[in-house]
Amino acid sequence: MEKLRIVFMGTPDFAVGILDSIIKNNYEIVAVITAPDKPAGRGQKIMYSAVKEYALSKNLKILQPTNLKDENFLNDLRNLNANLQVVVAFRMLPEVVWRMPKLGTFNLHASLLPNYRGAAPINWAIINGESETGVTTFFIDDKIDTGAMILSKKTTIEPNENAGQLHDRLMKIGSETVIDTLRLIEENKVITTTQIETEEIKTAYKLNKDNCRIDWNKSSNEIHNLIRGLSPYPCAWTTLFDEEKELSIKIYESKIIEEHHNFDIGQVISTKKEIKVAVKNGFIELLSLQIPGKKKMTSKELLNGFSFGDKSFVK
Repeated sequence: MEKLRIVFMGTPDFAVGILDSIIKNNYEIVAVITAPDKPAGRGQKIMYSAVKEYALSKNLKILQPTNLKDENFLNDLRNLNANLQVVVAFRMLPEVVWRMPKLGTFNLHASLLPNYRGAAPINWAIINGESETGVTTFFIDDKIDTGAMILSKKTTIEPNENAGQLHDRLMKIGSETVIDTLRLIEENKVITTTQIETEEIKTAYKLNKDNCRIDWNKSSNEIHNLIRGLSPYPCAWTTLFDEEKELSIKIYESKIIEEHHNFDIGQVISTKKEIKVAVKNGFIELLSLQIPGKKKMTSKELLNGFSFGDKSFVK
């Protein structure tokens, strides 16, 4: 059995859970590679990635290259004498990097490949109304999320589960799958499966302002799935037109009400207790939202100090 010397590459919270699991299972991490520090927020304070914060707490060696093809970085990487690289939520690697270790470089992806390759697999599985998803480990090749698969594990998506809740569950499932993958590699028992290319493969496109905007002409299911698929981050949004005000509002939580009505699509109906928007097959009740300059709050909290006009609508 070959002793593993692992370089771990990752940036966000999701990757921290996996790295923590690797360390707790007594595997040797010779270095962590993560994104460079960057200024953030109003004060432009220098922020570390979640993985760097964790690595510092464990006194791990940290590399933060801006250019993955830089010769100084490549020399530093070679000098680590790692025989395996594990990648979780990092950027695309050049061939000179992923080919370097003797035992290869594998990635953990938060979907059941080949579906939902790309930047936002957790979000798109919910947005598209999937009833199940999972995680996959695979050896990296020269394209994005297309390499030979090692292991995958499925899980059910609950009807009202949001992206944040699913993220946390997949991080736990992903941790277990990475440990299982490491054991197969150290025991030389890996059997890979080639990804089959079909026209039906669904993609996890990068999220942007346009694809996070709610289209109120869609069905209540599609709207509800978009809201929970983008909650708590980056969040579905819409523009509220209320008398002479025009506000961009974020919606975190919703409920479907199937009911016949004669309201115009997008009309906002509010009482002292609830806010709902008319859609073509009923209403979307807004349970949790945020208006400019205020924190996220429940609809009841918002209605304590904010009133909607009789002709309010969203678009």
